[in-house]
Amino acid sequence: MDAADFSAVLSEVRRFVRERVVPLEAEIDEKDEMPADIREAAKKMGLFGFALPEEYGGLGLSMYEEAQLMFELGYTTPSLRSMFGTNNGIAGHVLMVGGTEEQKARWLPRIASGDALASFALTEPEAGSDPSTLTTRAHPDGEEWVINGAKRYITNAPLADVFMVFARTDPDAPRTRGISTFLVPAGTAGLTVAPRDHKMGQLGAWTADVYFDDVRVPASALVGGEEGLNRGFATAMGCIAHGRVHISSLCVGMAERLVDESVSYARTRRQSGRLIGSFQLVQGLIADSMTDYYAGRATVLEAARAFDAGTDTKIGPSCTKYFASEMVWRVADRAVQIHGGAGYMRGVAVERFYRDARLFRIYEGTSQIQQVIIAKALLGEAARG
Repeated sequence: MDAADFSAVLSEVRRFVRERVVPLEAEIDEKDEMPADIREAAKKMGLFGFALPEEYGGLGLSMYEEAQLMFELGYTTPSLRSMFGTNNGIAGHVLMVGGTEEQKARWLPRIASGDALASFALTEPEAGSDPSTLTTRAHPDGEEWVINGAKRYITNAPLADVFMVFARTDPDAPRTRGISTFLVPAGTAGLTVAPRDHKMGQLGAWTADVYFDDVRVPASALVGGEEGLNRGFATAMGCIAHGRVHISSLCVGMAERLVDESVSYARTRRQSGRLIGSFQLVQGLIADSMTDYYAGRATVLEAARAFDAGTDTKIGPSCTKYFASEMVWRVADRAVQIHGGAGYMRGVAVERFYRDARLFRIYEGTSQIQQVIIAKALLGEAARG
């Protein structure tokens, strides 16, 4: 995107986040629901398709540009980003990476505009950070595929118009092979979405289990057509690598907000007749959080540059996801500490962000999985003993 146009997009999103969404954060958290007018405003701004190609109605942002946009979106409740994150990220990228031209033409314009909400149905009760162990199966039956299985914690499932479903199509193949991806529209016979989950944080972003009981889809639902058969795992990993940089950027945006909340409180809260910002131990907490935020921002931007260049699409995304998710958790913990008892009270921003931040160390691959990915990539055969 032209630099001037991109700068205008960032300015508009910043205003939207800080003037319209931030004042609604407590309401969104209390009601566990994103207001309809915020959803419509996000559609008009093109936020449902910022990472999708312009030819399909998206903004076509690079990873580096996307990271900067996520810094702005991360400044408020992560449920805002979650509303359109899967359209731009792991769900939309399934079609970008592996879809046929016909599939892209049919779905991507609707996904980019927000007229269709997409869900990424990969995680299962016994297949989370290691999706190669998934047990959902699909077998051919004439001109159709029949899908059976269950998915867990699927973002936007209660609202989704289409699911990108990963299922094992060759049970005899090695675990990382023999998996394919299917486009399954909501309302397809045999597809059931359970009641939404009750989570610790990130309220307003809905997740739910999804069940497939003899769900029949046409052969055209196989993502990538015949060439996509048994290539679903590779597709998923490519989408998740992008998602890791995306989530890392969100963590940085949240860290900035937490630093601002900490500084603001320390400048106004008095204890023993003094502003707590005058206490050196409080100053130390703020300095550590600012340093963490600064390092996180630099790490994400470097990972985004390398991702765009194609020079690092594995170690970099894992390193930045690992660092940024752990970083924002430390910053959130310090923010609560700086606020003292007030930081433990519902209705105070840092208490809510403390709950919200905890999930970042789990989804898109846990911190422990990132450690394994990084180490194995560096050690090669030595990692196998």
